[in-house]
Amino acid sequence: MYIYIYIYTSKVTLLFFAKSREIIGHKEARLHIPSASTGRHILKYIVKAYPELNLIANNLVLSLNEEYLELDRQVTLQENDEIAVIPPISGG
Repeated sequence: MYIYIYIYTSKVTLLFFAKSREIIGHKEARLHIPSASTGRHILKYIVKAYPELNLIANNLVLSLNEEYLELDRQVTLQENDEIAVIPPISGG
């Protein structure tokens, strides 16, 4: 007997800002992420796809369609949603 588990994914646009853009080397990318996710899971998928972000992963903030995303918040991603990857920004 086989049990099949289907995980639905959504292809989202990642927008990299500041240090994350510097590390990745470009400002935008596309990534399939499970549609039913939490902010924490989304961050995990992004860092898995871009392991060089491990350097700043503990300090990243995400936003989903221009709204900050709490790590424990459950969301349902849709095709073409935008996820911004925002590192801490310092200025003077």
